[in-house]
Amino acid sequence: MAEKIIAPYGSWKSPITADLIVAGTVNLGEVMLDGDDIYWIEGRAAERGRNCIVRRASDGTTRDVTPPEFNARTTVHEYGGGAYVVRDGVVYFSNFSDQRLYRQTLDGAPQAITSAAKMRYADGVLDDRRNRMICVREDHTTSDHDCVNAIVSVNLDGDDAGTVIVEGNDFYSSPRLSPDGRQLAWLTWNHPNLPWDGTELWLAAVNDDGALGARQRIAGGAQESIFQPEWSPDGRLHFVSDRTGWWNLYRYDEGRAEALSEMQAEFGMPQWGFRMSTYGFASADEIVCAFNEQGNWRLGLLDTGTRRLEPIDTPYTEINSLRVNDKRAVFCGGSPADALAVVELDLATRTTTGLRRSSAVEVDAGYLSLPETVEFPTAGEQTAFAFFYAPRNRDYQAPAGEKPPLIVISHGGPTSAATTTLRLNIQYWTSRGFGVLDVNYGGSTGYGRAYRERLNSNWGITDVEDCINGARFLVEQGKADPERLIIRGGSAGGYTTLAALTFHDFFKVGASYYGVSDLELLEQDCHKFESRYNRSLIGPYPEGEATYKARSPIHHTERLSCPIILFQGLEDRVVPPNQAEMLYAAAKAKGLPVAYIPFAGEAHGFRQAANIKRSLDGELYFYSRVFGFDADVEVDPDFIGSLENFPAA
Repeated sequence: MAEKIIAPYGSWKSPITADLIVAGTVNLGEVMLDGDDIYWIEGRAAERGRNCIVRRASDGTTRDVTPPEFNARTTVHEYGGGAYVVRDGVVYFSNFSDQRLYRQTLDGAPQAITSAAKMRYADGVLDDRRNRMICVREDHTTSDHDCVNAIVSVNLDGDDAGTVIVEGNDFYSSPRLSPDGRQLAWLTWNHPNLPWDGTELWLAAVNDDGALGARQRIAGGAQESIFQPEWSPDGRLHFVSDRTGWWNLYRYDEGRAEALSEMQAEFGMPQWGFRMSTYGFASADEIVCAFNEQGNWRLGLLDTGTRRLEPIDTPYTEINSLRVNDKRAVFCGGSPADALAVVELDLATRTTTGLRRSSAVEVDAGYLSLPETVEFPTAGEQTAFAFFYAPRNRDYQAPAGEKPPLIVISHGGPTSAATTTLRLNIQYWTSRGFGVLDVNYGGSTGYGRAYRERLNSNWGITDVEDCINGARFLVEQGKADPERLIIRGGSAGGYTTLAALTFHDFFKVGASYYGVSDLELLEQDCHKFESRYNRSLIGPYPEGEATYKARSPIHHTERLSCPIILFQGLEDRVVPPNQAEMLYAAAKAKGLPVAYIPFAGEAHGFRQAANIKRSLDGELYFYSRVFGFDADVEVDPDFIGSLENFPAA
């Protein structure tokens, strides 16, 4: 074995480059089964972020379904999901550029089946008896901010905007038709709730003409979150509820809901997108389900008669988009050693086969850091959770006595969660000599409703304290340099980053990706889905205007005391660019080292390969200038020219 090179942390050369990450990586999701065929969506950074529907036939061959000029992506609730449905080889999908629904046969060209009105569609289910799709529609003809949501039916051969069958509430999702086509279930909720706060599950008879008969609410409410209603093959309605404080499985039978799995585990997740799925039916009485315990996902087979949950042994610690039939389960799964992939589980043999990896990149294990689960004390004598990745590179070691810089990641959402799936954008840092702490701060999913609600009224406080206390915990263990502590995050995680840098003198540098700096502006200029989110995270508005100002970093830039880099998409409607621009101007005027990197054609989250590369390499270069080490990276002159208040290199 070759002798290791002695070099400072942060300066190590790594084969995990930004070019490697973007060239060989796709986003995977929305798995669907159609007989023996398997479908999924690939988000391809190399194709300017296009979402392509892919079909894997029973003979193992794989082909693109949607042509290059089509992008299978809906923007209902802005975040989309549920962009397509398939039956007998015919695909119906939403196209991103015009948000119309299209019908496409296996060898044919896409044909529009909805008109060119300002409508958006998602989460469809096919009603074969009536030649229609039942789906969620978002009507933007009057206003984007006051758009109208409803459940509609769309004629599969038509060219119209659809016929409303359920309306009146602020939001709808998950229309699900019973196997005999005679009953429809759906979820609905109203402001100020989001679907993880409280939803209602409704049920109605479907008349022969397609109209709905008598309707009844069978579960849910303002303080109970219902997730994924689904019909068993024999026509019994199932769903996930957190009425006990944990998202567990239930069955509605003979007019009452009965628990199928009472565990301190999460069988659901925050419904940021449509058609999220954590369970499916192998038979009328057998459910293949995924559940989250302490931040890691597992698979199980639930016998609904005996209520016995039999674990299914797999290496996967992240499982989503689970689809099941009598022969197999197919899902997106990832583990600490493997990036997310479309995986097939043979239910007879319990063997798994990877069908499509999100990354084609093969990296020697000597450059990969495996996560360590960390529980640490935080404010209020409570415990918080994180995953720690130590620096690792088979070719390098640091000089004796040097402690590594630590990057603390504050995830988005904020009601989301960090997972342990192999992510090369984390290994990019660890293989260069950075430690990484991926924090599941109070408010994160996977630890029960009470943990999730720690963030209520405390956004900008609980999340920040947990990020600080997680870093402090590692410093006390000797695993991080207290003078080189970094915090980074995107969206809501960007707000946590900005709040930590503004209201605390703890971190030495930060990176915000499309982060919120003005909570009032977010309240006043946000899309409908999240337009009342701040009411639970912060408090009422405008009554609580003083609190909004007090927690907005943009109003307290005099307290900023360390370098900061800001990345922003210019098409972002969730967090408009002017928030980053105002913060940049303030930091620049104060004389702090700062950079603002805007990206044309990007919205809330970067999808284009060139921009992902530029931001990742630029962030590393920024840290190297702050901490004075030589980074193994090249950046373009325009990026270097964007740096303000730095001495000449």
